[in-house]
Amino acid sequence: MSPRWNPNPDVRTGRHVVYNLHAHLVFVTKYRRNAFTDVMLTRCEEVMREVCTDFEAELKQFNGEQDHVHLLVHYPPKVQLSKLVNSLKGVSSRRLRQEYDAHVRRYLWGGH
Repeated sequence: MSPRWNPNPDVRTGRHVVYNLHAHLVFVTKYRRNAFTDVMLTRCEEVMREVCTDFEAELKQFNGEQDHVHLLVHYPPKVQLSKLVNSLKGVSSRRLRQEYDAHVRRYLWGGH
């Protein structure tokens, strides 16, 4: 690196690559049912941050409502976006159903 060049913290570098990859992801609940509570959204954010850390990605922003969540993910080029999305959806769904089973079952699986 040149001493005259001020590095931008948003631009990541590797040995042979300079990149700034972001993905805006929106995940909705099944049938767009209003299943999320504020506590569940907080836990969902924690779980998704853990998954992003495992993939060496960074969850820049997280926001959600009762029937969907928005994520802004900054990820390296070695990560396949489809695998990241698959892991985010699978792990978050599994953990939320384990921890809030009675609530989720009432909205999504009870009597349908």
